[in-house]
Amino acid sequence: MWLNMIVEGQTEQIFARDVIGNYLTQFEIYVAVRRVRTGAEKGRIRRGGMTTYAKAQNDIKRWMKQNKGKNFRFTTMFDLYGLPNDFPGFSLTGKSIDPYKRIEALEYAFGEDIRDERFVPYIQLYEFETLLFADPQKFETMFIRHTAQIENLKKTASLFSSPELINDGSETSPSKRIIKEIPDYRNWKSTAGPNIAKAIGLNHIRKKCPHFDKWIIKLESLRNTES
Repeated sequence: MWLNMIVEGQTEQIFARDVIGNYLTQFEIYVAVRRVRTGAEKGRIRRGGMTTYAKAQNDIKRWMKQNKGKNFRFTTMFDLYGLPNDFPGFSLTGKSIDPYKRIEALEYAFGEDIRDERFVPYIQLYEFETLLFADPQKFETMFIRHTAQIENLKKTASLFSSPELINDGSETSPSKRIIKEIPDYRNWKSTAGPNIAKAIGLNHIRKKCPHFDKWIIKLESLRNTES
């Protein structure tokens, strides 16, 4: 079984390949990851970021046409934080509702728009860095001599029942909270982020992040759907 995954940025690409991909091999599920296509110039394809949903939709459907077999499945890892306003269900799911209900409604609308039984829609609450708050102590693996800053991140994590509930404000999203304490994370995120996630461990992340865990369970179960 091949699982084709479309993500937003390099950090998610490395995490999906090295952490999720390596984990799923035990289920005979082999992951290919690429960043969402955002344009092309002089024959060169540009990838990374998601300025509009239309571009992501086109890229997903393009890949589906290229890999039509039933031994291919597709999924995404898009951030809820900064989700473009042309995303399916966006106008119907305001920030005032429960985050888990909102994300489920968005993923349902996403799946209805793509309309392919091989597709498993996933949106991250609220962004990749959410997962790192599952155990902020592991920031020490990449950022030594930041004891006080790491303690502050641990205090932030303790304020929420799950890292997935750390909100998506322009100054209070998970990544912004990290950069406030450890400014170097901004320039090192594509290396530091996946390595910290590895240090935390997928099992611990799943325990702390129920929506993420449900996604991984769905991906594990794909081994039973191949025909």
